[in-house]
Amino acid sequence: MQKRKIAVVITARPSYSRVKTVLAAIEEHSGLELQLIVAASALLERYGSAVNYIEKDGFTIAAKVFNVLEGENLTAAAKTTGIGILELSTVFDNLKPDIVVTVADRFETMATAIAASYMNIPLAHIQGGEVTGNIDEKVRHAITKLADYHFVASENAKYRVLKLGENPDFVFNTGCPSIDIASEIKKIKILNFNPYQKYGGVGAQPDLENGYLIVMQHPVTTEYQDSRKHIEETLEAIKGLNLPTLWFWPNVDAGADGTSTGIRSFREKNKIKNVHFFKNMEGSDFLVLLNNAIGLIGNSSVGIRECAYLGVPVVNIGSRQNRRDRGGNVTDVAYDKNEISSAIKVILKNGKCTPSSIYGGGKSGNTIADLLATLPLQFHKTISY
Repeated sequence: MQKRKIAVVITARPSYSRVKTVLAAIEEHSGLELQLIVAASALLERYGSAVNYIEKDGFTIAAKVFNVLEGENLTAAAKTTGIGILELSTVFDNLKPDIVVTVADRFETMATAIAASYMNIPLAHIQGGEVTGNIDEKVRHAITKLADYHFVASENAKYRVLKLGENPDFVFNTGCPSIDIASEIKKIKILNFNPYQKYGGVGAQPDLENGYLIVMQHPVTTEYQDSRKHIEETLEAIKGLNLPTLWFWPNVDAGADGTSTGIRSFREKNKIKNVHFFKNMEGSDFLVLLNNAIGLIGNSSVGIRECAYLGVPVVNIGSRQNRRDRGGNVTDVAYDKNEISSAIKVILKNGKCTPSSIYGGGKSGNTIADLLATLPLQFHKTISY
C-alpha cells in the first residue's frame, strides 16, 4: 500500500516543541511518509535557530522557506505571511503531499493554511478552537474554517470548533502534543544539566541550587506599541526580588523590537546580578528546567499548557492568554511591577501546584498519526450550518 505523504510546516520555535512527538509518530507509522518543511523564524539564528534542534533530533527536512521580513511590526507580519503563501505554494507543488498539517495560531501559519486550501490539499490543524487576547485568536479561528481535520487540545476547544460549524466527524480532542514530552520528563526531579555550559547565553550566572525563576514574555500584537513599557515592568520586578532568574528571548512578533530593546537597555543601565538570558533551548531540556523551577513568569502559552500538567506555578502577565483554558497553577496580573512582585512572593510561599490534565495525558502524537493515516482524504466542507 502506498504511504500517505504528510507535509508538516514548522514556522517558529514553539511550533516544533508542540509537534515533535507528532513528527516522530508519523515517521514510525507504517502508512505515513513525513515531509517536514521548516520556515519563517524557525530558520533564523536571532530567534534560536530551531532548525538546528530539528536536525539534531534526526528529522530530515524536505524544504526550507525563508520568508521573514525584518521589522517586527504589523506591516512586516502581513508581508511575511504573503511571502509565505508564495513560497509554500511552490513547495507544495513540488512535494505533492496528501495532507498538510499546520500548527496553532502564529501569523505565519496562516500562509500554510491559505496555500494548502487554494491548492485543494486536505488541511489538518493542530490546536484550533482556543481563545486568547490578541491577533492569534483571529488567525486560529480563520484556520479552523480553512481546515478539513481538527486536532484540538481540550474539550472547550472542541466545543468552539463545533460551534464554528465544523463536521463533528472530523473534530478530535487529541490533547496537546507538547504534553507528550512533559509526561516523559515529569519524573526528573533535579536539574540534570548545566544550562550555562550547554546553551551559553549572556548575563550573570546566578547559583541555581536553591531555586530559580524562568521568564518568558512576548509582545502582544494588539498592544505592540507598549511592548517596551510592558517588559520594563517585569524587569523592575525581577530586579527588585533579586532571585536567580533564567530569561528567554521573545518570539518574532510585532513589538518584538520594543521588547528586545527594553531588555538590552535595562541590562546596560542596571548591573543585574541575578539574571541570565537565553535565545532558545531543546524542548526536553526546557521542560526539565521548567519542572524544577520555582515558577514561570510572563505570558507564554507554556505556562497554560505544560506548566498545568507539571504543576509549575505561573504568574501570567497581561492579556496575551486571556480566556484560555487553564489549571489552578496560574495567577493573572497586570503589567505592573508591584503586582508581579507580589504574585511571585505568593508562589515562593506556596510551592508546587496540583497537576492538571486539561490539555491531555501524553498520548497525542500517536493519536494524531493514526488519524492522519485513516481519515478519508477530502478538501471540502460537508456540513451545513
